[in-house]
Amino acid sequence: MKALFAALLPSPGLSMVVLVLWLVLARTPSLAQALVGVFLAFTVPHIVATLRAPRAQLRNPRGALRFLATVVRDVVASNFEIAWGLLRRGSRQPTAGFVVIPLQLRDPVGLAVLAMVTTIVPGTVWSELAIDRSAMLLHVWDVPDKVAFVARFKARYEQPLCEIFE
Repeated sequence: MKALFAALLPSPGLSMVVLVLWLVLARTPSLAQALVGVFLAFTVPHIVATLRAPRAQLRNPRGALRFLATVVRDVVASNFEIAWGLLRRGSRQPTAGFVVIPLQLRDPVGLAVLAMVTTIVPGTVWSELAIDRSAMLLHVWDVPDKVAFVARFKARYEQPLCEIFE
């Protein structure tokens, strides 16, 4: 019985959210809208099941806290660097460019965290991940020395994520 319920409703929480959202968005409660909502509540979890990320397993919780502190510190520092760079714009133009960073990190959740970090740290934007996950392409706002940037990026972000997730 339990297996049948799990097969019909693999994600009860998602089903409930879909149903409630459908009824709220419908604006006019009716039996037809309720039936469409129930249909969606049963079908949407099956459709999106392949999109769900695997469960992450933190292998180093203390490392995760240190990593979070590093990211917060880098976000604040990068905001000041970019603001300062914009204020003194006439003295030196930023050397924006694309940087290819070879990756050792293969864990999908770790790569997702890496993608989020590079998007929230001002001055960097995740552009592309190689199909085999061996390298990533970043656009960097100011990167006078690409080799030094890659070494710093790997030490500050990739290596801690390898310790946390792999």
